[in-house]
This record gives sequence, structure tokens and C-alpha cells, in this order.
Amino acid sequence: QGKQKKARKYAVMKRMISLRDQRINEKDRAKARVKKKEDPSAIKEREVPQHPSCLFFQYNTQLGPPYHILVDTNFINFSIKAKLDLVQSMMDCLYAKCIPCITDCVMGEIEKLGQKYRVALRIAKDPRFERLPCMHKGTYADDCLIQRVTQHKCYIVATVDKELKRRIRKIPGVPIMYISRHRYNIERMPDDYGAPRF
Repeated sequence: QGKQKKARKYAVMKRMISLRDQRINEKDRAKARVKKKEDPSAIKEREVPQHPSCLFFQYNTQLGPPYHILVDTNFINFSIKAKLDLVQSMMDCLYAKCIPCITDCVMGEIEKLGQKYRVALRIAKDPRFERLPCMHKGTYADDCLIQRVTQHKCYIVATVDKELKRRIRKIPGVPIMYISRHRYNIERMPDDYGAPRF
């Protein structure tokens, strides 16, 4: 009986010596990890985000007229395309006074878009719009809006962006305003516990 030939396997990795191997010099060796003994009497700390006091199940008690509406860049652009007056259409949608709010990030985003969006910039600089200053670095408006509605639940977010809408839906108690069929519509406005239905 002959010796069976073994074919060498293709792209086989060479075995590496572990850093704890005895053959490696003492100074180059990896130090063995020492497990800390857990003190059973010590208080275990976990960081849990505090539940907002304004929410009564899904009903947000901070939402009420006059409504503060955070406006996104694309919402202004789509409003211009649909030939809608921003403030008037918001009031027609909610049957109450509306204060459109614009953050520095959204303003910066519109300014970056250049000459093509000068009408949107002029609308954004309307004195009826409330300007909200941003303290963070960068001008990524989506993260800015998410951070703001997570901290303060008193806003309705006006956007047409699918990705931003998906992120906002995960935050309880924040309604979304969007454009469809040449008019403004509201999504997820609470209607239980005697709240107004829209």
C-alpha cells in the first residue's frame, strides 16, 4: 500500500504564535488579564434614559396651540413646488395658530444649496419664522432635528424625507407633518384620552 498524496489546500493561513507563548521574550509577551472581583454590596449603575414626564402613554401633553413646527429643508422646497403658503397651509391643517421654527442647521443647509434655492432662503428668512440657535458642531440638519425633538417634545416635525420620518417614528409623542395631494397632512397626532383628532 502506497502513501496517499495530500494536495495542499489553497490560501491556507500560516499558524501564528500567540503573544502569550513561552517562546516569546518576557518583555514582548502580552500580560495576562487579571479579573476584578465584583463587590456584591456595590450599587450597580446603569444609564437608562429618563422617561419624559409629558407623555401619558402615547398622548403628549406638551402639544397644544400655538403649535411649534420644526421645518426641514426639503419641506420648504416641496411647498414651493406645490405652490403652498407655508404658514397659511399649516393653520389650515391644524385649525390653530402655528409658529414655524427653523434651526441654524436647516438655514445653513439652504444657504449651501446656492442660487437655485434663493426663493426657499427668502421664505426661511420670513419674520413669522422663529429662529432656533444650534450649539453643536457641523450642519447636518437631520441629526439636529432628531436631537431637538428627543430633548423637547413640544414640536411637530415638518418633513418629506423618508429616512428622517423613519427615525422620528421611533420617538414616542412626536407628530410628523408632510405634503400629499397638494396639501399638508399630519401623521401620528394623538386622538385618545379626549385629545383633539385631526
